[in-house]
Amino acid sequence: MLEFLRNPWPWYVAGPLIGLTIPALLLVGNKSFGISSSLRHICAACLPANIPFFHYNWRKELWNLFFVAGILVGAVLATALLANPDPVVVHPNLAADLAQYGITDFSKLMPIQVVNWSSLFTLRGFLMIIVGGFLIGFGTRYAGGCTSGHAIMGLSTLQWPSLVATCCFMLAGILMANFVLPFLLAL
Repeated sequence: MLEFLRNPWPWYVAGPLIGLTIPALLLVGNKSFGISSSLRHICAACLPANIPFFHYNWRKELWNLFFVAGILVGAVLATALLANPDPVVVHPNLAADLAQYGITDFSKLMPIQVVNWSSLFTLRGFLMIIVGGFLIGFGTRYAGGCTSGHAIMGLSTLQWPSLVATCCFMLAGILMANFVLPFLLAL
């Protein structure tokens, strides 16, 4: 059983399970699925109420905070109990391309040459982690939600803004992976 859980689930199992969360949330309590709004709820709970953006009844969305906490706890438990000890398998063509940028260690989930504390203080690390994180956070708020809110919830409820946002997410991901990331890795 543990060996089954250690391997990624096939798309035809994981996809429907993710998709079934939408009707379950709608039927159980007319709730919307999304992760990025939980940061606003946390800020509204912790910051003074005189900031207008955080002045709303965040307790009504308390279920969302428990949902996000469950994701965090589940990720920690899965990492501790179900971590696959084998190195990450990378296609040889991708490994050759990444070797040109000095990325050769695939023993962890993320390449250690890119994601570590010392690389955070380099220009490449600063641009990828700090500036990239800021752009993701800004884009999430500007689009009115994240990929889970728009691509999963919004598309399933046939919302036109979610289709536009999802197309923009995909286009930005393609541009980032093919043009910006190779430039950043070459720094």
